[in-house]
Amino acid sequence: MIEISFKDESKMFLEKPDTIFNILHKKLGKKVYEVIVAKVDGQLKDLNFMITENALIEPFYFDDPEGKMVFWHSSAHVLAMAVTSLYPDAKPTIGPPINEGFYYDFDMKPISADDIKKIEDKVNEIIKNAHSFNRINITKPVAYEMFKNNPYKIEILDGIPEDMVSIYQSGNFVDLCHGPHIPNTSYIKAFKITSISSAHFKGDETRPILQRIYGISFPSENMMKDFITQQEEAKKYDHREIGKIMDLYSFHEESPGSVFLHHNGTIIKNELINLYREIHYKAGYQEVITPTILTKDLWVRSGHWDHYKENMYISNVEDRDFAIKPMNCPGAIIIYLTKSHSYKEFPIKLGELGTVYRYERAGTIHGLQRLRQFTQDDAHIFITENMIKEEVSNVLAIVDYVYSLFGLSYHVELSTRPVDRMGSDELWDKAETALKEALKSKNIDYKINEGDGAFYGPKIDVHIKDIYNRTWQCATIQLDFQLPIKFDLRYESEKGTIERPVIIHRVIYGSIERFMGILIEHFKGWLPIWLTPVQIAFLPVSEKHYEYASKLHNYFSINGIRSQLINNDTLAKRIRNCELVKIPLVAVVGDKEIENNSVTLRVHGIKEQKNYPVEMVYNELIKAIKERAIYVTFTE
Repeated sequence: MIEISFKDESKMFLEKPDTIFNILHKKLGKKVYEVIVAKVDGQLKDLNFMITENALIEPFYFDDPEGKMVFWHSSAHVLAMAVTSLYPDAKPTIGPPINEGFYYDFDMKPISADDIKKIEDKVNEIIKNAHSFNRINITKPVAYEMFKNNPYKIEILDGIPEDMVSIYQSGNFVDLCHGPHIPNTSYIKAFKITSISSAHFKGDETRPILQRIYGISFPSENMMKDFITQQEEAKKYDHREIGKIMDLYSFHEESPGSVFLHHNGTIIKNELINLYREIHYKAGYQEVITPTILTKDLWVRSGHWDHYKENMYISNVEDRDFAIKPMNCPGAIIIYLTKSHSYKEFPIKLGELGTVYRYERAGTIHGLQRLRQFTQDDAHIFITENMIKEEVSNVLAIVDYVYSLFGLSYHVELSTRPVDRMGSDELWDKAETALKEALKSKNIDYKINEGDGAFYGPKIDVHIKDIYNRTWQCATIQLDFQLPIKFDLRYESEKGTIERPVIIHRVIYGSIERFMGILIEHFKGWLPIWLTPVQIAFLPVSEKHYEYASKLHNYFSINGIRSQLINNDTLAKRIRNCELVKIPLVAVVGDKEIENNSVTLRVHGIKEQKNYPVEMVYNELIKAIKERAIYVTFTE
């Protein structure tokens, strides 16, 4: 008898082995056809996987992150099936799922607009034929023979240490793949190629240019319609365009991959920094500043030279190699090393608003979302091993507080050891277990992101969701046992022995510039009242009302409210321009307002304009700013 357990604590007993699909069909009935993939004892498996012994089975649907990734990975295979069928000389390389859809890279001739239609038509034909995804385990020699005409697959095979590998066959198409996949191609009800670009294999610019085809797919036509509508809506509020209109920032070829922050954009960044400083001062962090340029020897010792050199800016001065910092951690470590430490000092929390520089390839640069120069709200926390759970929990509390201020929802992923890593498996086991326990203590659900940790330790990644349902990885909490070894960090324990600390590397915003871009698009430019560059504008009806409007403007400005006095056009045009540049409060003043010491206030999002006493407007605005409210409200 085989015992099957489920997350709802129900059980099922089988007299003989059966597939996951058949088992779930008995439990779920017709709803089983909505299941994309399942976990068996924590491992994702195809639905045709045979259960031969006691197991815990957890089904995942398209709405689940695991379901989406498998669905889109399978769709990438379908795309490759179509392309290789239409263009037999095309060599498929890799085709992963991404945050929103998938892509597949091909070594083939450039693709035209006509090709897109042909490929989509072929995909729809494949979908209708309901080709199954069949996993086959083969030896590496067999795989080498199978893919001998594709040098990219051969290179991937060279990097696999195991003697056995898995392939997936769908119709006549065979791909080297670990899986899992959807049961068959008919699960895909809507498919669309979203864009085409060029790429290099493994990002190596010395390699041939590949054709990268991006796509999106869904298990229903309605989902595709909603996605297209959402994308069109999002295009209207591209942060790059809003930035121009609001005079926030600009981008120039004189410094590609960097942002020129204008006065209004600098206000937003500084307000986010003020929030950072306020929170971290209360939480016991010490703010530090470390140099931007550091010697090669330091980066070699930290491991970045071996693991990250291709993304670093390097120069030679006085016959010494230096690198502009891509991370802040070595600087914090040098500060720690300036004196001896006792357990009584822990936790030592060194916060740094450090500007870092990373070489991102030209094709990946995108507004504020991906830059070569950006500022991290960084911190490095030096602790003992028994403090891990508490300190990680404290960081998670800051994350929740900050994201809640903006009304942002989020999910959490735990990224585990990568293939390219430092340190022993024993230390990695210890670090990963500690992070899991911290998440459990906060009752936070999380997804395991296998192999995506930093080279020196596992990490918790926090992905926020904007109003367009797009997810962005921002906060990260990395647990590090490795750099304390490399830099021989020490402290005196309670027993008088010399021990090594553990380092927590963490950011909340991630990149402050990127977080700005996310907020601008999320709020469609109408930022929270405390964050917006101009909080209130005063508009005199005519010249005779200018003196009163100027008096109000000065009063509000002197008391810390970002006010603007606008008197350069007709009243109607000034009101329209305030709306265009996203000023949330527009105060019009004329004869009646002077007489009553009031303003007629237009509040963004409220159609009806009302007359309010000046003191009431001032008090409510001050209160909203102090409380860091998203909106300011006025009551009679």
